[in-house]
Amino acid sequence: MTRTTRLLPPVILGIVALVAVAYLVPFMRFVLTIALAKAMAVMGILLLLRAGQVSFGHALYIVMAAYTVAFAGQVSALADLVILLPLGMLASGVLGLVVGLFVTRYREIFFGMLNLAFSMVFYSVLEKAYHITKGTDGIRVGQPSVAFMMLARDQYEWVMFATAIGLVLAAGLFCHRYLQSPAGQALSAIKTRETRLEFAGLSARHALLLAYVLSATLAGAGGAIIAMTTRHVTPLLGYWTASGELVFSAILGGAGSVLGPVLGAVAFESVRVYAAAAFPNAWQMIMGVALLALILFASRGIWGIYEDSMARATRR
Repeated sequence: MTRTTRLLPPVILGIVALVAVAYLVPFMRFVLTIALAKAMAVMGILLLLRAGQVSFGHALYIVMAAYTVAFAGQVSALADLVILLPLGMLASGVLGLVVGLFVTRYREIFFGMLNLAFSMVFYSVLEKAYHITKGTDGIRVGQPSVAFMMLARDQYEWVMFATAIGLVLAAGLFCHRYLQSPAGQALSAIKTRETRLEFAGLSARHALLLAYVLSATLAGAGGAIIAMTTRHVTPLLGYWTASGELVFSAILGGAGSVLGPVLGAVAFESVRVYAAAAFPNAWQMIMGVALLALILFASRGIWGIYEDSMARATRR
């Protein structure tokens, strides 16, 4: 049984569970759509983790795509899902290329902090340029058409939910194949012995730059979905805490598989919703304790727990 085939049962089970929850608990449809959108950004973090690098500013690409959707959506000819989604991805991908040309020169903490610096500069610009971005008040996003057809609110929510699931499946398959390709294997070489990669005639910087642009584009897809789902964008989408949540989700889900980011993002958003409702003044502490416990007792994340459980069941 190939590794791809082994992923099919949890993928099918996960889709069934997501649809069931969205149907039985209507308000969770919105929460899960946002979680799946963020899962694509976390997949981008996963690509960088394979190279041993962590970005503390990847929410930059979420907010870039979200504002692209907000501004483009004001033009009636562009206010459609099939147009706004690729526009958001393109904008984030181009920004990722520009930023990546600079940050991929550096490694480890310098790489992470430079990403954080770029994201906070962009956040400040969005916050201060009130005459363009409306500052912290944000911009309202009108409901776009879907294939040039206007839908009722309930229908639109289901379409966004289904679109998020489809994009996550496509992004997961792409990342899985990419990490198995020579370009993906080069990322592992950057993490272990970058010098040997250079001696083999391969450019570590080019390999990391490609992964960085792909990760920015994935985050852009998530940002576009978030903008069209919440229908309101603010600079807070690009604040440093939003970037920290992406890294948190990556650790929570585990970096051992492309399913890890999905598990981490869905678990994080779900726990946050219920923890914030039950303990509005202490939910951050609950999430912090959960992360500490995970690092101490299950360092491979939720996916690692699943793999260990399946391994024990196989041996019996």
